[in-house]
Amino acid sequence: MENIALIDSFSEFKDDKSIDKPTLMAILEEVLRSALKKKYGEDDNFDIIVNPDKGDLEIWRNRVVVADGEVEDPNQEISLTEARKIEPDFEVGEDVSEEVKLIDLGRRSILSLRQNLISKVHEHDNTNIYKHFKELEGEIYTAEVHHIRHRAIILLDDEGNEIILPKDRQIPSDFFRKGENVRGIIESVELKGNKPAIIMSRTSPLFLEKLFEQEIPEVFDGLINVKKVVRIPGEKAKVAVDSYDDRIDPVGACVGMKGSRIHSIVRELGNENIDVINFTTNNQLLITRALSPAKITSLKIDEENKRAEVMLKPEEVSKAIGRGGHNIRLAGQLTGYEIDVFREGVEEDVELREFADEIDAWVIEEFAKIGFDTAKSILEQDVDDLVKRTDLEEETIREVMKVLREEFEEENKS
Repeated sequence: MENIALIDSFSEFKDDKSIDKPTLMAILEEVLRSALKKKYGEDDNFDIIVNPDKGDLEIWRNRVVVADGEVEDPNQEISLTEARKIEPDFEVGEDVSEEVKLIDLGRRSILSLRQNLISKVHEHDNTNIYKHFKELEGEIYTAEVHHIRHRAIILLDDEGNEIILPKDRQIPSDFFRKGENVRGIIESVELKGNKPAIIMSRTSPLFLEKLFEQEIPEVFDGLINVKKVVRIPGEKAKVAVDSYDDRIDPVGACVGMKGSRIHSIVRELGNENIDVINFTTNNQLLITRALSPAKITSLKIDEENKRAEVMLKPEEVSKAIGRGGHNIRLAGQLTGYEIDVFREGVEEDVELREFADEIDAWVIEEFAKIGFDTAKSILEQDVDDLVKRTDLEEETIREVMKVLREEFEEENKS
């Protein structure tokens, strides 16, 4: 009964599906050999027999019989007198096998063996979990909310594995309750100590790409290719798609009738506005499509500096820039060009930043967010409309307009 603590530990794991019996036996033997080496100096003359079904084990020490008084290595040799206490007919030069009881190692060693066994099994289990999730990096995964913390949500999958969804990997509008299922991609897997840290993301462009694969059959089958995805999580995204089959309209297939096919993706992403465009290697056409829904009058590309100058009618400028500048920013990321917007027929206009001495910089920035960065573009607007589209007070807007009229209109008269 002296080995009961170790056997109990062995029994804890022998039916565990996450570790096979040969591996468990190997771990147990490794732990035992380490203890034997510590006590006897070496372990190569020991036989360890493990019964995986019963969770039982035997340890046998093999020594050579030598004449009395000639024992030089007590671990490898045994005197004739001592050998005959085991079997009376032993002679010098014969091999003796003697069972070693765990109690012979000492109770402290038995406790240490138990702790080492548990540690080794957990280490093996963690290594397998790490390998499993490392193969799932970049793939969609679903897990259940277990605990909600300030900086992260802790999820558990069906196997009880812990997955972390950090706050900065959550869509701003995300709100989850305990027990709710959450979808995201496995973004990274790292070993911290011996424990795998599995990070999920819902903000990665790859998550949107994988949702297209999951929700749109033509993408899953490879008939439509997702060439590039850019997004401002929870706000807006642009997805460039292409097909090698001329009979397939990739945009139509992805969006569906009245947006029916993309609706589930939009809902998953917190009503993120998704623009799907046809990919092309013609950069001029790609930029034109990327700035949709704005209609471009003309376009000039500087390939060397990767810049594009876009001319639009005044009423199209705000569409090109989009709310908060999202549309033009994503168009630039999608195409790889820095896009400059110019209004058609407003050469006499003056940029708003030239009024920096009289208008606060944050006010100028607020107007720029909605595409108004010149004096004329603001003077042409209705005050109430500007109040709705910016975070500015009506009084502030009227003061800005007053300054612009006095300075800008006076300049035009001269």
